[in-house]
Amino acid sequence: MASFPLRVNEKEIVRSRTIGELLAPVAPFDKKCGRENWTVAFAPDGSYFAWSQGHRTVKLVPWSQCLKNFLLHGTKNITNSSSLRLSRQNSDGGQKNKPREHIIDCGDIVWSLAFGSSVPEKQSRCVNIEWHRFRFGQDQLLLATGLNNGRIKIWDVYTGKLLLNLVDHTEVVRDLTFAPDGSLILVSASRDKSLRVWDLKDDGNMMKVLRGHQNWVYSCAFSPDSSMLCSVGASKAVFLWNMDKYTMIRKLEGHHHDVVACDFSPDGALLATASYDTRVYIWDPHTGGILMEFGHLFPPPTPIFAGGANDRWVRSVSFSHDGLHVASLADDKMVRFWRIDEDYPVQVAPLSNGLCCAFSTDGSVLAAGTHDGSVYFWATPRQVPSLQHLCRMSIRRVMPTQEVQELPIPSKVVEFLSYRI
Repeated sequence: MASFPLRVNEKEIVRSRTIGELLAPVAPFDKKCGRENWTVAFAPDGSYFAWSQGHRTVKLVPWSQCLKNFLLHGTKNITNSSSLRLSRQNSDGGQKNKPREHIIDCGDIVWSLAFGSSVPEKQSRCVNIEWHRFRFGQDQLLLATGLNNGRIKIWDVYTGKLLLNLVDHTEVVRDLTFAPDGSLILVSASRDKSLRVWDLKDDGNMMKVLRGHQNWVYSCAFSPDSSMLCSVGASKAVFLWNMDKYTMIRKLEGHHHDVVACDFSPDGALLATASYDTRVYIWDPHTGGILMEFGHLFPPPTPIFAGGANDRWVRSVSFSHDGLHVASLADDKMVRFWRIDEDYPVQVAPLSNGLCCAFSTDGSVLAAGTHDGSVYFWATPRQVPSLQHLCRMSIRRVMPTQEVQELPIPSKVVEFLSYRI
């Protein structure tokens, strides 16, 4: 069994340049369980980076300062536990909006993180409510944390103040995602087999429960225009939801094992899903068709083998903001960077015990979290997008596949706009 196709020479694949490491502090009698870094997240404006250090703590660091520290002190950086610590109930009344390093005690094991930013003109969907406990301004930046006990806690990133405590899930909150449109609509995915939709501009009111999964829900992601939601989970489940009507659009069939991660491309025309079946699929979410398969084991395993135990489980997948590259993280101690038009990695990096990954806001850095609560950073493949690709992304941001196929243009152009060539 190999990690690459036979036609690919592994020695010729570019090795990613290490940017830095944030190593979690380890106490002498620290338990190994509970230290897992299940999620990493960058703020939408690039101001902060957050990750779960394990043992119920979340670390918030100013991203620009983090990069400067890597340049000044080398790649390794042991996180300082004596920095400003924010308890579950207390807040610091320091200068707002000035990025500072925080450690937040969430009160339970943290499984998921998500940043959300507010746009004042985006009103709450509960239009009959005239009084609200919170008034979110233009510069509001929130951090949502999903916990082992099923609770979701909402924090003010600048002050560390606990704003809301959302209680309804009965099992682990495995993933969180904010609508990108600034409406502060939050969706949570849980092991209780449900997704819940929360309106933070309505003081955290739970608007809807999305049911359809027959087993654990591992991950969820909004499309860039906030109109569609993808959710993935155990038993090969990949669901697409209409977030205007809160109804299921379709179920995507193709994986042979649990599906554990998903992410939309920046123009919303593509959807990436990662599974324990050793594969990452690139889908057209508008038609449900598979456009590309990124394999992590060769020859590709049969459905029976792919549905069982193997050492190539893919743990995470993330789309770059250039719309050209995808990153995946698997159990074979390797991070892979793919181009959407190539079926083999264009760049790789070594990583043991990886669990999650995410691109920085500008797409120049990939962060990956591990079992021991640490984070590792690599430089991503850099490529100037072609004018054709930029035009394709501009068109696909406003036009689904069905409308593209009806355009009175040559078939080759339709194929290009549909990401079929």
